[in-house]
Amino acid sequence: MRTKIEVSEVAPDFSLPDQNGVNRSLKDFLGSWVLLYFYPKDNTPGCTTEACAIRDDFHGFKKIKATVLGVSVDSVKSHASFAEKYQLPFPLLADTDKKVVALYNVWQKKKMMGREYMGTVRTSFLINPKGKIAKIYNNVKPIEHAAEVLRDLAGLAK
Repeated sequence: MRTKIEVSEVAPDFSLPDQNGVNRSLKDFLGSWVLLYFYPKDNTPGCTTEACAIRDDFHGFKKIKATVLGVSVDSVKSHASFAEKYQLPFPLLADTDKKVVALYNVWQKKKMMGREYMGTVRTSFLINPKGKIAKIYNNVKPIEHAAEVLRDLAGLAK
């Protein structure tokens, strides 16, 4: 397992199915900015808040031709239901075998109410058009994240 991804290194490539079963590879988005956001679980309060905030600010991502890719370990079926329920206009990628969450080192030990378990740590990677990590967002605040990324993109995507 990878220990840490650093800013300015090439983002590790992968291929995963989206909510429609279409395989998406990171390399397919070379030439545009990509927000690759990892979230714990479909239809949970924080993840729904984050996805809907990105949806509500999606015009800003489209305006600068930035791609948004959400990734969790949920199934294609779960993603399809989540995307339809909240009218999400971006791909949700199903990492059911947990290879990509491990590759990006976001599958980690978590603790809730005294119980330890393995899960996805809410983390995002802003990837530049050359495929390199421009910024890493740790400890993402779901309601603020989309606006934060758009502010950063306004400065970087000139």
